[in-house]
Amino acid sequence: MKTETSLLHTGIERTQFDETSEPVFLTSGFVYPNAEEADAAFAGDIERHQYTRFSNPSASVLEKKLAALEGAEHCITTASGMAAVFGVLAGLCKAGDRIVAGRAMFGSCVQIITKILPKFGVEFELVDGTDPKAWEAALAKPAKIVFLETPSNPTGELIDIPFVAALAKKAGALTVADNVIATPLGQKPLQLGADVVIYSATKHIDGQGRVLGGAILGTKELLTGDIMFFTRNTGPALSPFNAWVLSKSLETLSVRLERQCDNALKVAEFLHKHPKVKTIYYPLHPAHKQAELAKKMITLGGTVVSFEVEGGKSAAFTVLNRMKIFRVSNNLGDARSLATHPATTTHRSVTEENKIAIGITEGLVRLSVGLEHIDDLIADLSNALAG
Repeated sequence: MKTETSLLHTGIERTQFDETSEPVFLTSGFVYPNAEEADAAFAGDIERHQYTRFSNPSASVLEKKLAALEGAEHCITTASGMAAVFGVLAGLCKAGDRIVAGRAMFGSCVQIITKILPKFGVEFELVDGTDPKAWEAALAKPAKIVFLETPSNPTGELIDIPFVAALAKKAGALTVADNVIATPLGQKPLQLGADVVIYSATKHIDGQGRVLGGAILGTKELLTGDIMFFTRNTGPALSPFNAWVLSKSLETLSVRLERQCDNALKVAEFLHKHPKVKTIYYPLHPAHKQAELAKKMITLGGTVVSFEVEGGKSAAFTVLNRMKIFRVSNNLGDARSLATHPATTTHRSVTEENKIAIGITEGLVRLSVGLEHIDDLIADLSNALAG
């Protein structure tokens, strides 16, 4: 089946009532016909739902849909995107292991890698993700994980996944890719050499600002080992209701993203020509410094467009406060257009030195472009910049 068809028909588990839309299984536990089956289930001799912290029919439907969409053998869903990130890194790493990561990362990912995991003896090194020599130097010695956020939030910085994944393999490391900005329709990290792909399903997969969720995708062998052991025993389980909402959202993912990415490219083009805009960041726009690399890895540019205005924080706040359709919010991937000031919100915890290194200036504004008519979005930005 083609992607659009698969998103509508994969993984559905109908009950005896043969409903059109799959139900939501709001249950914490499950009953067994006898004690022997419970014994066999907990011994691992048979596969069945035991407890919603382990698995649930609603979560299983979502996992099957996401695995089919990504082209992965297996999927584990989690309560949020950050639960997925932490589940992979903490599940795979132990004291003395080393993580090498591109320095352009979401603020909470930085905190996990540089502040939380080092408490348990995990070492880290951050590198300029755009510099091949930096990767070669960092991976000249053994590592456990190579963590990539590509394209990055908010400046769309790209990492050459095939190149870095090959280096990681030689260093004995697994490549873990955060693919939130590109979306599962815009980039396929597993096909490019990554071992694990992570999503915040809160973003485009829900796409309507309703529920939190996360996903981990890769081979069944890899995911059902240390990663599943960690997630099952520490409890970052996705609620059945959220899983059901996300499954229903996937049915419209392709049509939503087609419109949003088209809008985003037009917004990027408008901003690129505007006299009050210093710089724009959108991977598939010719003005992006890595546009040629983007064309090799990405088929959709995503919904995030960032731009820098003269005048720093004061000017950026003026632009944000004059917007009427773009609403100030730190979320992204929503059907409604949103805008935020990364330096004081999503990346507030990042050091000033690292902010400057990855292009997060006081004048940077991040847009998450929605489904509104493009003429209204352009008019709103034009009015905001007139301030």
